Amino acid sequence: MNRVSRESIRAQGRYPGVSLAGVAPELAMALYRFMLRLRRCEESLIAEYHPADQMRCPVHFCLGQESVAAALSLVIRPEDYLFCHHRTHNWYFAKGAPMKALFAEMYGRATGANGGLSGSQEISYPALNFYGGAILTGSVGIATGAARAQQLLGSDHIAVAGFGEGATDEGAFWEAMNYAALRRLPVVYLCENNGYATWSPQHKRQPQDNISQKAAAFGVQTYTIFGNDAVLAHQTVSQAVAGARAGQPALVEAYTYRWNGHVGPENDDVQNYRPLEELAFWKDNDPIALLEEAMTNARLLDAARKQALEQEIAAEIAEAFAFAKQSPWPLPADWRALNYSQETPRADELLSDVESGQFDQHQDEAIPGPY
Repeated sequence: MNRVSRESIRAQGRYPGVSLAGVAPELAMALYRFMLRLRRCEESLIAEYHPADQMRCPVHFCLGQESVAAALSLVIRPEDYLFCHHRTHNWYFAKGAPMKALFAEMYGRATGANGGLSGSQEISYPALNFYGGAILTGSVGIATGAARAQQLLGSDHIAVAGFGEGATDEGAFWEAMNYAALRRLPVVYLCENNGYATWSPQHKRQPQDNISQKAAAFGVQTYTIFGNDAVLAHQTVSQAVAGARAGQPALVEAYTYRWNGHVGPENDDVQNYRPLEELAFWKDNDPIALLEEAMTNARLLDAARKQALEQEIAAEIAEAFAFAKQSPWPLPADWRALNYSQETPRADELLSDVESGQFDQHQDEAIPGPY
């Protein structure tokens, strides 16, 4: 494709196929395993949510959008920062966070990733520098700030933001593009363009669906891809991450599609906001099936290997459910301690009132001292 857009993707019909030329077998298997594990995890959570109603938090599932996170999981480092929006599970796993802690968080248990207090759409895993959040475009702005902090510290770590195309409706997104390019920040913006912000089609909000074309004008490196090709996603995200470490901020726009409703396990197609044939098209271009076909044809995957993988994943999911359901409830929380850190006296000093005359355009930005 020359200029990728949702229209051009639909026009070509079923994707011609994932190319494994020059791809190491272990890389293909790692991508496949990540996507299959994520898909089975999401399917199991959906099946368990009702009628038991033991998970009391809103959940934004990501069936059909597994490939970009799979690609990122193989190139992001534990020390790198990853921020995402409310659809968190794919990004959570991309950072290598544990399934048991995710499930326990969904059940509101003390052993959850955040002690059972955040639920799905606000889940974080600080030990691996992963943070989810429900504020639209929040991941973009925070990742930009984190990248600036790493730059000031002289670190080779990067920040990554994962979000949907709905985030680009906010002015903060474009401010981030400008600032990242201006400061040459070590940041990668990963946009999963699935065509809808809740029930609102992109073409009713924006005159064109190609976000990367507009972002390029700010000076960030941009990539536009068919997002259901996991190998292509890996190649592209790898380039973007390598560039970011060298001081070239990047935006990867991956056209993909969520199969499930916007939120919750229920189907929301009764709202008639998207054509059923559109959903059928994207299911026919399932990222897992596309890679599985290529691997089968290349004799990297057979029925026995797939069955063993399915059994391994099923056992892990069953163990995660058992762990979550048997875990204790959290104790009553000290809400002040949850909202105000006692470990950042330097931040308190920086936020104190000062005279405007103390600041000018030539001041040193690298403020010393512990934060």
